[in-house]
Amino acid sequence: MKKNIRIGTRGSQLALWQANHIKSSIEKLFPELEVEIITISTKGDRITDRPLSMVGGKGLFVKEIENALLNNDIDLAVHSMKDMPGELPEGLIIGAIPERENPFDAMISRDNKLLADYPVNARIGTSSLRRGSQLKAARPDLEILSIRGNLDTRLKKLKSGQYDAIVLAAAGLRRLGQEDEITQYLDENLMVPAVGQGALCIETRENDENIALVMEKLDHGPTRICVTGERAFLKQIEGSCHIPVACYGEIKEDQVIMTALVASEDGQEVIKETITSPVNTIEDQGRKLANLLLENGGKQILESLNSND
Repeated sequence: MKKNIRIGTRGSQLALWQANHIKSSIEKLFPELEVEIITISTKGDRITDRPLSMVGGKGLFVKEIENALLNNDIDLAVHSMKDMPGELPEGLIIGAIPERENPFDAMISRDNKLLADYPVNARIGTSSLRRGSQLKAARPDLEILSIRGNLDTRLKKLKSGQYDAIVLAAAGLRRLGQEDEITQYLDENLMVPAVGQGALCIETRENDENIALVMEKLDHGPTRICVTGERAFLKQIEGSCHIPVACYGEIKEDQVIMTALVASEDGQEVIKETITSPVNTIEDQGRKLANLLLENGGKQILESLNSND
């Protein structure tokens, strides 16, 4: 095994927390290794004045890091799984998926109100079409406004009165010690999470035997099973940040319960389905779930969204 490992990551506060978390885990498991963190700027980091759906969708936060991995400038990359496209570049694999944090979305309200209690035309900030469409489905009167920037920037915008509430991934808030800011968790009955939300993706080169030994120790089996099903759904439905799609899997009594959704941007059309899958057929069931949504009206929604691009 090589003596030093270089971790590639974005330079945001959350991304660095995630990379340092993996660094600490590796050092604890393999104290003989030296682990270095290398920050890499991505297109998604550089463009902060427009919604992600307008500038390229999934892949915005990973492409430059993947290039560094392919060029042997780093040995592994740490990403948020929800940022990962359905297809990986040739030569790269998901080496490990550590245990998942809270997978749901969280609402932070300026006046400590729950979603059902917001006044008519309340202003809700989110950078996600998925979140916006589900909020509109639950409360058509809400005004959904785009918000970008790191966690501190978004919280400042909320507290300055630009928004009545903002919606973020609960995992990021919890990892950064900001759990007390959360007013309400939005479970899959209120808002189906993004594919892989709450999980980390450790991306490595294929056939890198040295790194594979480390990955075996970091991988969390139940999380990988659920995320594998979710990503099979994503790949089959060809989801991106351009379209409001969502999928969440959870293991209960040795079965995976997967809930998925396709919605129109205005939330007026929502196709939602749930299936139960044996763990050993999770990829097939993820694809089946995608096809079920497409057959039940999702295809028409996606065609309409694509024609408006």
